[in-house]
Amino acid sequence: MLSEKMIKALNEQINAEMYSAYFYLAMNAYFESKSLAGFSHWMRMQAQEEMLHAMKLYDYVNGCGGQVVLHAIAKPPAQWHSPREVFADVLSHEQKVTGLINNLMNLALDERDHATSGFLQWFIAEQVEEEAHVGAVVDKLKLIGADSSGLFVLDQELAKRLPPTVQ
Repeated sequence: MLSEKMIKALNEQINAEMYSAYFYLAMNAYFESKSLAGFSHWMRMQAQEEMLHAMKLYDYVNGCGGQVVLHAIAKPPAQWHSPREVFADVLSHEQKVTGLINNLMNLALDERDHATSGFLQWFIAEQVEEEAHVGAVVDKLKLIGADSSGLFVLDQELAKRLPPTVQ
């Protein structure tokens, strides 16, 4: 059974994951407006993945007898100066999410909530993967610089991202 403190924290994380989806949809719209279909596709897949994360948490809370309480989702930014700036924001955002997940884990450990601790292990591994993947894109964008042909090639690569699956 989840403590009230854990339920509150998990509900906050559900909101954070839904905000992440909204954030990536805003980036999807930005890239659509710039005719960067591959970048746009990558962001749409990322938004879908974040919703899957939110629903995984949602189902966990409900499955453990807690009550999900949804909160308003903050408005994300809508404009950036470049793809590199967008992905720098993505990396910063994913690092923030990693901190939130780590805080949840710390709470689970403090409360000796071994079930939630085990459940959160998946999210911890997921965040390591997220930061590594986004960091690689940021590195490629740094290498590309102002080279439009490099941007075109990366756009083609990002278009290959498959829809997310969550276990």
